[in-house]
Amino acid sequence: MLLELNIRDFAIIDRLSLRLEQGFNVLTGETGAGKSIIIDALGSLRGERVDPTFVRAGSERARVEGVFSIADRPDVAPLLDEYGLWDAEDDQVILTREVSAESGRSVARINGRAVNASVLREVGGRLVDIHGQHEGLSLFNTRTHADMLDRYGGLVPLRGQVAEKVGELRRVRDELGALRKAAASRAERIEELRFLLEDVAQAKLRPGEEAELAKERTLVQNGARITELVNSCYALLYAGDEGGRRPIKPIVESLGSVTDALAELARLDPQVARAAEQASELLYTLEDLAAQVRAYRDAMEFDSGRLDAIEDRLTLIRDIQRKYHGSVDDILARAASAEAEIERLTNSAEHLADLEQQELRLLSAIGQLAGELSRRRRAMGDALAAAVEGAMRDLAMPHVRFYVALERTEDPQGAPVGGSAQQRYAFDKTGVDKIEFQLSPNPGEPLKPLARIASGGESARLLLALKSILSRVDDVPTLVFDEVDVGVGGRAGHVVGEKLWGISDRHQVICITHLAQVASFGDTHYAIAKSFSADRTRTLVQRLGDDQRVDELAAMLDGVPISDHSRRSAREMLERAEAFKTQRATEPIAVK
Repeated sequence: MLLELNIRDFAIIDRLSLRLEQGFNVLTGETGAGKSIIIDALGSLRGERVDPTFVRAGSERARVEGVFSIADRPDVAPLLDEYGLWDAEDDQVILTREVSAESGRSVARINGRAVNASVLREVGGRLVDIHGQHEGLSLFNTRTHADMLDRYGGLVPLRGQVAEKVGELRRVRDELGALRKAAASRAERIEELRFLLEDVAQAKLRPGEEAELAKERTLVQNGARITELVNSCYALLYAGDEGGRRPIKPIVESLGSVTDALAELARLDPQVARAAEQASELLYTLEDLAAQVRAYRDAMEFDSGRLDAIEDRLTLIRDIQRKYHGSVDDILARAASAEAEIERLTNSAEHLADLEQQELRLLSAIGQLAGELSRRRRAMGDALAAAVEGAMRDLAMPHVRFYVALERTEDPQGAPVGGSAQQRYAFDKTGVDKIEFQLSPNPGEPLKPLARIASGGESARLLLALKSILSRVDDVPTLVFDEVDVGVGGRAGHVVGEKLWGISDRHQVICITHLAQVASFGDTHYAIAKSFSADRTRTLVQRLGDDQRVDELAAMLDGVPISDHSRRSAREMLERAEAFKTQRATEPIAVK
């Protein structure tokens, strides 16, 4: 559940700290006070899109922080642990979202560690769910109907089995399509691969050979200069130049004389001992250098014919690279896999037959699973319809008829349902059913799709009825309702309050409402108001005591100034709500 919500510089809210309780929390206040801004802030913690308009004017960034207890959602801890965000000693998780006014970029954090938006959505979506005043539009989208029905009937695991088999079938069909498409060019492909193997075998390509040849070519091309340089170095080190106009002794011999002289001097004057040691070390290093130069000179071998061989080899390698459009490493990799591909193409007829058998087996499995799913959906659809009609009677719509329609489309390439290969139906990962909620609001009217018949008030009540029913199977601990009572009159408002309070026996419920009848059922009541100072607007939230609740409800009923009559009506409303709660607390709540 949501324990605490902290908002800073978000829209017209500069600083707000809201501590929430278990049960039914109601938020009321005048229009424009900032109630829906609080919902937007909560939405940001669920990973919903944010932009610079959310940042309070004059501020650098907006910040929203939610502290959640996960004691009522044990599956969140393994998810956090998977992403390295979990402290096993804590049963709380902190979600944070910051939005920059300058760049518009947002930063999300979980337990102080930065995460991307997808991780925030995955975690936040398991902790809080928001049902807005315009969510009735989702009722008109038939794609949501299957989700609602399957959640209600506990059919999500079975639907998951169907989706798994459909995924396997898609992979098999993709491979089948590729094989069939390649059938015409199979012989050409086999010949191409065999040419590749033959060229690679004849050329005897090996990794890194091209670079080695290029290096060797450089040496051979510069053989004369290299010989001259190495002979010169060795001569200066060991031979010197006695025949020149100014004879030069070998460097090794000269340094040897210096070393001997310093050694004798060190015996006479110990102060030069270090210099003698340095000279000795230099002599050893110089002798080692001379030995390396001699070894290099003795190993030199520059064959003038070798250059032609190198050029011929490089030309061959480059011809193969141009022919097969790749580097030597790429060509070798393709050659390594060519034999396996040749074998697969050669045996493609057998492989094709095997895949076709897999396709038939998967279609049969899908047909069996989808058929069972469809049968259960029919039973659960009738149960859901009965529950919705009962809830709509409570919401002052006693004549409503609700029906869950399941339709199938025949498809010769579809899945066989019912064990008959002649009866095949189109399918997707949700099964073979097209599910649509239908409604008849008045006696004598035929059932029609919701989008064609439900008014704004009817869709709001239907949404509330469905939510009150589906909440029994909803794992999300915190449910937020943003003015879902729009379009509901005062006569049905009391029942709306009952429904929302009833949901709170299994969830923490946060509700923004303009109906006093709904607010009277709140276990905790918060009033939201605007204040003005220094040409700025601020949003304030106050938790109301008993007398304050009476005044707030009275103002919601008749406005201000508050009359004694309004206060009496408000007290009576609170007493009726309390009596209902007390009665329900002593009765078991039937779970449909």
